[in-house]
Amino acid sequence: MLTAFARAFKTPDLRKKLFFTLGIIVLYRLGAHIPVPGVSYENVQTCVDQASKGNNSLFGLVNMFSGGALLQITIFALGIMPYITASIILQLLTVVIPRLEALKKEGQSGQAKITQYTRYLTVALAILQGTGLVATATSGALFSGCPVADQIVPNHSIFTTIVMVVTMTAGTAAVMWLGELITDRGIGNGMSILMFISIAASFPGALWAIKVSGKLADGWIEFGTVILIGFVMVGLVVFVEQAQRRIPVQYAKRMIGRKSYGGTSTYIPLKVNQAGVIPVIFASSLLYIPALIVQFSNSTAGWATWIQDHFVKGTHPYYLTTYFLLIVFFAFFYVAISFNPEEVADNMKKYGGFVPGIRAGRPTAEYLSYVLNRITWPGSLYLGLIALVPTMALAGFGGANQNFPFGGTSILIIVGVGLETVKQIESQLQQRNYEGFLR
Repeated sequence: MLTAFARAFKTPDLRKKLFFTLGIIVLYRLGAHIPVPGVSYENVQTCVDQASKGNNSLFGLVNMFSGGALLQITIFALGIMPYITASIILQLLTVVIPRLEALKKEGQSGQAKITQYTRYLTVALAILQGTGLVATATSGALFSGCPVADQIVPNHSIFTTIVMVVTMTAGTAAVMWLGELITDRGIGNGMSILMFISIAASFPGALWAIKVSGKLADGWIEFGTVILIGFVMVGLVVFVEQAQRRIPVQYAKRMIGRKSYGGTSTYIPLKVNQAGVIPVIFASSLLYIPALIVQFSNSTAGWATWIQDHFVKGTHPYYLTTYFLLIVFFAFFYVAISFNPEEVADNMKKYGGFVPGIRAGRPTAEYLSYVLNRITWPGSLYLGLIALVPTMALAGFGGANQNFPFGGTSILIIVGVGLETVKQIESQLQQRNYEGFLR
């Protein structure tokens, strides 16, 4: 693998792409440490240090996707999250709105229009989320319990609020542009790589927090145990993410003029985890809604206390059970809208393809649905168990808090993007007749 890396840097074209990508990553991480105008940097650091010692799970997911920039209230505070949300919304609307579905079928030109719509929606969501973040920071609710939480934004004027929102929105647009630059001029998968960097940036601090708060042999035993669990988790995730059910497809021979077409054999790869990390994001976002309602209502009613005790802390059995069931539900829901067996069966029939032993048309669609449901069950259960790892670590390691690195959404994205990036570089090496990463 090291030899393949050396050859990658020896190839002028690929070396230029790698250095360009590294330069964009440096710019992205630099922007994640520049505070927004109007924010008291000293008070923010005081509250962040206090929050890191406690269990601040309300904004944990968004903070993770921003590489810790959210709680620091920097120009890239919103990070890649608005773009992810906009992409998911457009993907869901494609199934519902016929106009978007027609654009999707138009090929490259239609996809360009959908991408443009995604950019517009990203900016709109950035304005909405930026306004919410500024309002939360101004009211002191961003760091509940911090003595200087209400002094994070000293000036509460409308002009200061507008400047902060505009700066965060511009930061989100800049992040989106940087991701597209990596896709066009770098090694590809720009948004995924920025997401990878954001999550990986929090790993050293989270691991060191486990060591510092550990009690056995100055924390080294807990530290080593977490590293060992990490290797096991990475191996499990790689195994499941690469697992797929290959449905054989045979194409009949067709005579067009004097030439013969078809007669080839291929397969339809159905992944065990067909939904990816989307169900975990959906479930996490949905479970943040009750906590946000309680956070902003400041109510002492019975229902608010019940939600505070059972859902805000994230360790209650009610929360864990609901989280697990939502992940399973969204896994089936997302697979149902992202993979259409009827459409696949019709395309196969149109080009003379069939599954051996299965009639073309409706029987093929029913067979694909049957196989897809069977493999989605283990995939959804796997997602639910992986997502609960940080909570189980929270019970076993007090210093892990919600920053336990090897589990949940973080490990799924880290491994998935890592595998995809290696494949991208490997394919470019093979184009130049070089040996890839995998022998």
